[in-house]
Amino acid sequence: MGVTIRIQAGAVEVLGELHDTATAQAIAAALPLEATVHTWGEEIYFPIPVRQPLDQTATEVVEVGDIGYWPRGPALCLFFGPTPISGPGEIRPASAVNIVGRLSGDIRRLHEVPDGIIIKVEILPA
Repeated sequence: MGVTIRIQAGAVEVLGELHDTATAQAIAAALPLEATVHTWGEEIYFPIPVRQPLDQTATEVVEVGDIGYWPRGPALCLFFGPTPISGPGEIRPASAVNIVGRLSGDIRRLHEVPDGIIIKVEILPA
């Protein structure tokens, strides 16, 4: 069973669930956190204080709603549409990411999050 998280940037709030993987557990252990948002197409990413290698979940193409961990950042990535390097019908990160969770709720609201805003991520109590 995963860990439920709340992601808030200004007036935009979405929920997510972290999977039960070593990388997702390391991220959960680092919460709560605040960071500055960077946008890249329809991806939000932000630095996090976690260092993990690529794992068995690593992929170069993701789905709408995936939460990824980008080791090169290191950063947490929220995918809600194509990036500048996506091909037709795909969502492509800058390089491989570990899939650490899924977003839920109205993730279309992530379009409203501007570059440079502070984002907060916290674990919701069970």
